[in-house]
Amino acid sequence: MLLPLSLLFVGAVLTLNGLGMMNRIADKEIVVINLAAAFITGTVAVLSMAGADSPQTVKGAALTLLFSLTYLWVGMNRLSGFDGRGLGWFSLFVAISVLPEAAVTLRHATDGMTLWLGLCWAFWAGLWFLYFLLLALRWRLERTAAAATLAGGILTAWMPALAMLYGAA
Repeated sequence: MLLPLSLLFVGAVLTLNGLGMMNRIADKEIVVINLAAAFITGTVAVLSMAGADSPQTVKGAALTLLFSLTYLWVGMNRLSGFDGRGLGWFSLFVAISVLPEAAVTLRHATDGMTLWLGLCWAFWAGLWFLYFLLLALRWRLERTAAAATLAGGILTAWMPALAMLYGAA
């Protein structure tokens, strides 16, 4: 029920973070969308947990909170000027944690929406792994990470959110 809301703000934050990584938005300015997305997705997760009636609901909330904490950390790094190594290592933790979700979702996909969701989880795992390489290991992948973040924001979240909000999905 709240998936389109979360996806819309995940789309916004990924799209704008991609543009920020391309130096189209200042570091201090990008803080606003990161903190807003952290708050919105965190609230969605907490509301989901409050009404949780199955382990599946708890898992969904837990996975959503991984997004929330990522955006909170990005925002705090931009405010503080930290170098992002801690976020890089957290990104490895998240990449490994969401990979099973991608595999399970793809294995059980019986319709286009479930297939799309499984592919999104696989993409997001790869994106978090890319951030690990960039931030923790200091690989020179800035342009790749920026392009992947921008594309992911548009294709895995923003456009699907609009489709859901307008009843096309």
